[in-house]
Parts: sequence; C-alpha cells; structure tokens
Amino acid sequence: MATLISQSIFFFILLSFYTLTIIVAQDETGFVSSIDPKLLRKKQHASHFRFYWQDIVGGNNATSIPIIPPLPKFNNSFSAFGLVRIIDNALTVGPNLSSKLLGRAQGFYASTSQTELDFLMVMNFALFEGKYNGSTITILGRNVANNKVRELPVIGGSGVFRFAKGYAEASTYSFDPLSGDATIEYNVYVSHQI
Repeated sequence: MATLISQSIFFFILLSFYTLTIIVAQDETGFVSSIDPKLLRKKQHASHFRFYWQDIVGGNNATSIPIIPPLPKFNNSFSAFGLVRIIDNALTVGPNLSSKLLGRAQGFYASTSQTELDFLMVMNFALFEGKYNGSTITILGRNVANNKVRELPVIGGSGVFRFAKGYAEASTYSFDPLSGDATIEYNVYVSHQI
C-alpha cells in the first residue's frame, strides 16, 4: 500500500512538473501560435485594377494636405525636399473627378530627394466596389514623378487582398502647374487569395 501511495505521489509530482513546464513554455511564447496550413493553401488569383488617383492640393476641397512643409533651404527648389502630405484622394473609374468613385487612397507621401521630384508613397487603396468593398491594397515605394511610368510595390492588403503581393504602375494623366492638382492613372497587378 505504501508503495502504491509513493508511486501515486511520484506520478502526481511528475505530472505537475510536466504541466508546469508546458504552462511556462506557453507563457514565454504565448504571443505566437501556429496557423492552419489550409489558410495558406487557398487558390491564388491575379487581378488587374485600373483607376485614377485624384490629388487635389488646393482650395476648399483639398484631399492632399501638407503636414510638414519643405525644409527652408529647399523651400523654393523644384524638389520641395522634406515636404510631407497626408492624403485621402478619390479613386475614380475615369480621369474626370466626377467619374464614378471606386475607393479612396489614404496615407501620405513625402518628398525624399534634394534634386528631383521624388516621393516616398505610403498608402492604402481602400475599395468600395462590389466584392472588394472594405478591402485594401497597400502600396509602399518610390515614385519619381517625372518618369513616364513609375513602378511601386504592393506589399500587402486586407479583406480580399490578405497575403497580397504585386506591383502598381503609375503614370501622370494630367498636372496643373498653377494649382498643383494631379490626376494619376494607376494600373495595379495584384496576386491574392480567393
């Protein structure tokens, strides 16, 4: 009987130590866990989106607001080095601002060159249309505004565009040097799960 009690106590202590070890291990790495591999094995789909990015920098309906002015040394230069603008720009089907609204480009862009019109673009294309309603495509990259076509990477997204990757091509459709307003055609090529 004493042996049975001793074995039971030993088994209980061993089980308790094992349980404590598991709990401690989970506490140390409790912020991470495995995901269902089926989530990553969904069918990939490639989509091409074309829309117009409406950058309105002046007037009562401005959608691009400077939050940091150009550095004083570069304030009168062509590059506007240091300028940072927050944006909430319309994404439209056609080049006219009155065209059907498909979504909004929300984020910021910053002038990052001392010698040319070169921007760091950080934005989400938040879409409103059809099955894409509520989904976003995230863009982060360099935009040399004077190049005919600029390529920017798609680094991710949300909703329909989870695990998205791809690229966007931007080309200037129109630019008004007096107001600073611009309409940019975006062709976005994105691979995403369906």
